[in-house]
Amino acid sequence: MTARILVIGAGMVAHRLADSLSARADAAYTLTILGDEGRHPYDRVGLTRFFDGEDADALSLERTVLEDPRITLVAGDPAEHIDRDRRSVRTRSGEEFGYDHLVLATGSYAARPPVDGAEQPGCFVYRTLDDVEQLRDHVRRRARELGRPVRGTVIGGGLLGLEAAGALQGMDAEPTVIQSSDRLMSAQLDLPAGASLRRLIEKRGIGVRTGARTTRVLAGDDGEVRGVEFKDGTAMEADVVIFTVGVRPRDELARSAGLTCAERGGVEIDAACRTSDPAIMAIGEVASYQGMCVGLVAPGYAMAEVAADRILGGDATFGGYDLSTKLKLSGVDVASFGDAFATTPGALDVVYADPVSGVHKKLVLSDDAKTLLGGMLVGDASAYGSLRPLVGGALGGDPAAYLMPEGGVPTPKGEMPDEAVVCSCANVSAGRIREAVHEEGCTDVAGIKGCTRAGATCGSCVVMIKGLVGGELTKMGKAVSNAMCEHFEMSRRQLFDAVHVSGLDTFSAIIERFGTGRGCDTCKPAIASILSVLTGKHVLDGENATLQDTNDHVMANMQKDGSYSVVPRMPGGEVTPEGLIVIGEIAKDFGLYTKLTGGQRIDMFGARLDELPLIWQRLVDAGFESGHAYGKSLRTVKSCVGSTWCRYGVLDSVGMAVQLELRYRGLRSPHKLKVGVSGCARECAEARGKDVGVIATETGWNVYVGGNGGFTPRHAELLAEGLDDESLLRIIDRFFMYYIRTADKLQRTARWIEDLDGGIEGLKEVLLEDSLGICADLDAAMDKHVDDYEDEWAATLADPDKLRRFGSFVNAPTTPDPSLAYTAERGQARPASSEERASGEVLIAGTRLEVRR
Repeated sequence: MTARILVIGAGMVAHRLADSLSARADAAYTLTILGDEGRHPYDRVGLTRFFDGEDADALSLERTVLEDPRITLVAGDPAEHIDRDRRSVRTRSGEEFGYDHLVLATGSYAARPPVDGAEQPGCFVYRTLDDVEQLRDHVRRRARELGRPVRGTVIGGGLLGLEAAGALQGMDAEPTVIQSSDRLMSAQLDLPAGASLRRLIEKRGIGVRTGARTTRVLAGDDGEVRGVEFKDGTAMEADVVIFTVGVRPRDELARSAGLTCAERGGVEIDAACRTSDPAIMAIGEVASYQGMCVGLVAPGYAMAEVAADRILGGDATFGGYDLSTKLKLSGVDVASFGDAFATTPGALDVVYADPVSGVHKKLVLSDDAKTLLGGMLVGDASAYGSLRPLVGGALGGDPAAYLMPEGGVPTPKGEMPDEAVVCSCANVSAGRIREAVHEEGCTDVAGIKGCTRAGATCGSCVVMIKGLVGGELTKMGKAVSNAMCEHFEMSRRQLFDAVHVSGLDTFSAIIERFGTGRGCDTCKPAIASILSVLTGKHVLDGENATLQDTNDHVMANMQKDGSYSVVPRMPGGEVTPEGLIVIGEIAKDFGLYTKLTGGQRIDMFGARLDELPLIWQRLVDAGFESGHAYGKSLRTVKSCVGSTWCRYGVLDSVGMAVQLELRYRGLRSPHKLKVGVSGCARECAEARGKDVGVIATETGWNVYVGGNGGFTPRHAELLAEGLDDESLLRIIDRFFMYYIRTADKLQRTARWIEDLDGGIEGLKEVLLEDSLGICADLDAAMDKHVDDYEDEWAATLADPDKLRRFGSFVNAPTTPDPSLAYTAERGQARPASSEERASGEVLIAGTRLEVRR
């Protein structure tokens, strides 16, 4: 007997149900899907991609699923009545559909708060393709009418609100996020993590106002939105308002049909996804399981799988909600998973905070510190893919291994257990992925997506999938793909060559020709670095400005409190008394904390975003340049005083260090570069702990390569000895350029040399004997870099368009950030701790100067 299956709703969860049923080629059924929108099911999770240039068709889910002859999509004819006695559903057009199994997948609708004026023109929600198309058209029209960027206000600072703010920014609007609670993403992050996220969001140029409850949307005489008013009586100007204050389950059909619904909304279901009527199931956001409805796609997909199995005679059960979330906003890395708020009795927190990078990470462990319960990752969520599958299981090593930067505490080895869930969206385990590799012939991420659907929705598990596939292929003795990411099948080295030969100079042109999709936080910065080397263009020029890493966006290092550090270049550690006076005056005038760095420079901490151009104007006027402390580029060339002053010095190490730093300044690379020059074998400059180390001897310069400090220090290896100045420069030219062209993304020189064929000996053949015949090309490339160099900060100060990004708030560029607070320590200002803030004995932004007095 052929079963009649009827689904009300044509969203992502309904599509997953159809996909699961269509996979059963031997099953006898007909499936009819009734959709409200006149569209094919589309990726609502990726809705923000619409503002990155993708059209509605590009967001459509796999069309081949609905091409199954057993499946029919009825789009644009919503269901209006369920007759449970007759087992039929009537649509708006009056057509009736009978069923043996009815599945409610009606989802939810975007809520609007009880705010005066919330329904007037210029107010939007952010839920469907129709919503975002109308929003886009409105913003474009208002921008033309106003002759300036549109001021956008997003009411609601959760996941969707931040993505909506990013969409506004993608339309050249000036967004501000309004949050009624004390922090962004309050459902996923605690106060310290929320504070870190706020700094990241504001650094992107998105304004944030917390603790503000909106009471009214204001309209002008022309009927257009002109602002919003808050409970405290204050107001803010706005040209468009987007409400992202949550969703409500669309359970009206179920209620009218007499199905049992939860008090707070949603159709009650059991673990088999059955409602109070055995012939009716509910899945996705409309379903209330154990009193809770969840607006995430992963639980909906899990319910769809259960419903499909039950309809076809199985006994699958829904295991509960996985509330893991990851923010999909370029340049802002945030994830939350498991028991992130440590509600489990006896739970322990392990927290890592990086004051330089603005990273905040927390793992929640069981009381014996062995079992992972959950966590929060802000600023660096690279470990999310590794950690989320381990929730509920043993970490197998030091928790710090998952929190520390790469090269810190070694990550525990050993395989992920088969039962660990790698993709929560599709509920795919590590064992299922291994099965796809061994039994179904999958050899890459794309193949795994096709076989298992893992990684096909939010993409946060792609890195883990790639690692699993690579591990299994290695066991099988097969070649492992070295693709840079899912958007480029080429390695970084291959892509460098492709861009070089093709002459393409924008990311959009490169991904159109050599890749797929819209790119990610892996490939965008890597291509930005490649383009910087090949074209010599400013990092903030045009489209390429959007590709940069967090610090490169404003050419400064963000600190733990959201302020920035300023590091002018001092070649070889040399600086004149006049230069020192200028730096001292700037630090005094702006109230900056000053410290000498290990790279023989002066670092000034505590600058606000809006102060950066003012500080750099004075530095540039005094002859200083950017020190590139923020970039994957040459950082410093450290030196001793050498033969100029030291009685042991053999050669002029300072002069050589200055020459090297001025030659390689601004040189972008796969990772940071450090150089040291010592004037004798006593090695006071610690040159052998650098990527390139130069040591003077009686017969000339010896050059060492591939050293680094940090948690896993490595001594540099001898590349050549007894060199004169000219030969030394040419060998370092070739070393840097060969590294830049052939290293993998984020690979330090030490690891790169280890991976080279022949190691250091193979490198000698390439650079000293020209075994590949490329030395002339490497020389020419470095000469071009030297000839094309311009100081990034000097160029920015001369460009009004670039200067626009340096404002604390988009609607009040010169207003100090009120979240900054300082206290005095050893005669200088430093960020106040949470305890000091609570005591009130701190100085707020704009009064740092008083700390010194």
